[in-house]
Amino acid sequence: MKHIIITYTLKPDVPPEVFEAWVRETDYPTMRALPRVKHFQTYKSLKQLMGDTPPTHAYTEVFDIDDMAGFVQEDLPGPIVQGVMAAFMQHVENAEFVIAEAVV
Repeated sequence: MKHIIITYTLKPDVPPEVFEAWVRETDYPTMRALPRVKHFQTYKSLKQLMGDTPPTHAYTEVFDIDDMAGFVQEDLPGPIVQGVMAAFMQHVENAEFVIAEAVV
């Protein structure tokens, strides 16, 4: 199992409640319906565990993907993911997309 981890902040003109409604109403049902996506969750950063500085990103997303090659070659360039990505990029800035795997 590989994971896609995305960190980002919202664009200054995007209210968090508008973005979070889009996540619940559009992003979750669309991306979770893809067969290669085994789990997908969006996390809102609240504060640093230690210190008073704000977190460097406002949100983190974690996808569990059981077939990363298929996801990258077929799902990612397809109309479903591209449609969600286009809407996502209207809301966010400084997005970083990382493919990761567990250290075992």
